[in-house]
Amino acid sequence: MKELKVLAVVVFFSLLVYWGVEPFAHGQMHKHVDGDKFAYSDLPEITKEGDAANGGNLVMGAGACLGCHSIESQGMPAPMDAGTAAASYGVNPPDLSNIGALYDEKFLAALIKNPAHALNVEHKFDPAAGKMHPMVAFYGAGGDIDQEVADMVAYFKSIAPKELSAKEAFDNACGRCHAMRYDKYTQLGDTPEFKYEKDALAYQIKVLEYQDHLKAYMGKLPPDLSIIIRARSAHFLETFVENPQTQLPGTSMPRVGLSKEGYEKVEAYLTEIGDPSKPKREALGPWVLGFFVIFSILAFLWKKYQWRDLH
Repeated sequence: MKELKVLAVVVFFSLLVYWGVEPFAHGQMHKHVDGDKFAYSDLPEITKEGDAANGGNLVMGAGACLGCHSIESQGMPAPMDAGTAAASYGVNPPDLSNIGALYDEKFLAALIKNPAHALNVEHKFDPAAGKMHPMVAFYGAGGDIDQEVADMVAYFKSIAPKELSAKEAFDNACGRCHAMRYDKYTQLGDTPEFKYEKDALAYQIKVLEYQDHLKAYMGKLPPDLSIIIRARSAHFLETFVENPQTQLPGTSMPRVGLSKEGYEKVEAYLTEIGDPSKPKREALGPWVLGFFVIFSILAFLWKKYQWRDLH
């Protein structure tokens, strides 16, 4: 009984240090940020019923989306290669085939009307100072602009696939700025297999040139995300992706605009690459805990049996 009391005291103070002191110290070094659960409450709701057919006409016409973007699922290739696009805009504009399944519709509407505001980078792109966002705002095609924007969002949702893989979500949302070296993924996509070293070197030069344009646009090269899932907490990653300014005021990283489901797919890919053993580890955890419980019971019974004549 005496040993159990000693054990209880040790466990109590261990838990006090871990659950009391450590979280307090962490809270002093890292501010707490309340997330918005990807609701984007600062952006206005879409109040119009969108017409996908008219939205398609706008996207391919007055919206001028195809001047910078591809819609590969509809047979519309990019107007220029990734390197040329990065030299022109700082970063390669995304393909629009699956944005309707990946991004919040309020965000898409705000992005079409005012890119710098939707992306939360107005501190970086100030028209009054002559700094315009590379994505041109849509000022309407002569009708009700709110209706036209709702139509365009409806079109993007209508052509979006029913299901996206985790990697496809990462590729569109993050892959044009961030690399994943553990998956042999660069800002230009998956690294091909080359037969000759000269071809591999030529590809690497293209990657470096793209990264140079990206550094000039962002201020520095965005980090490789191979182990970010282990380096940062789940709450930090969620709130940072939802609104980078809350965790890092003044950062050049734009608000991504993912829906909750879209973020979960991106997080799944980060976990798959950065922590591939997590499913096996979580499956094994209950068995390990069960072993310790049974072992502790047996050890206590053995101790009680061995010391039965000494108490």
